[in-house]
Amino acid sequence: MKQKTDGTEPEKTEQTVPQDEKAESVPEEEKTPATESETPAETKSEKSSKKEKAKIRQLEDELEKKKKETEELNDKYLRLAAEYANFKNRTAKEKDELFFAAKSRVVKELLPVFDNLDRAKDHTQDADKLAEGVNMILTQFDSILEKLGITEIKALGETFDPEFCEAVFHEEAEDQPENTVTQVLQKGYACDGKVIRHALVKVAN
Repeated sequence: MKQKTDGTEPEKTEQTVPQDEKAESVPEEEKTPATESETPAETKSEKSSKKEKAKIRQLEDELEKKKKETEELNDKYLRLAAEYANFKNRTAKEKDELFFAAKSRVVKELLPVFDNLDRAKDHTQDADKLAEGVNMILTQFDSILEKLGITEIKALGETFDPEFCEAVFHEEAEDQPENTVTQVLQKGYACDGKVIRHALVKVAN
């Protein structure tokens, strides 16, 4: 650069900086790539996705557990149902056997009575023998009932008891206290204090 000889300061020339150099002078923090600014958002998304997957796995595990529990309960129910059905069938069979045994016992005890009645029909022409035979049969029948625990309800001359007797007629009886059984029209029977058949009676007013 040439200097003027007349004593004036030389002119300053303005230097132009190339565009490439201007670009290079931009601070590093301003030149951060766009991908780096998006990284935190992507990390948050990944964390959310992991949480959702973990939650799904937890729910699947719980569902599997509930399925196993349901299967176990169903197996228990089926076993109980089968046991109950067997118990019901066994009980019904035992009940039938007990009922048959009870009937057989009663019939076996009564058969001799019918045998004697069958023999008595051959003596119908002889009234005395017939009466004697009938009395013997009645005595035998009472003995059988006693063996079975069945007793006659004693009502004649007793105070009327509706628990054991049924009043069919009422009559005026001055010689009997009021509410006294004056006649037994049909005998009643009980077993261990429980009425099998009420006695049909006539009662004094």
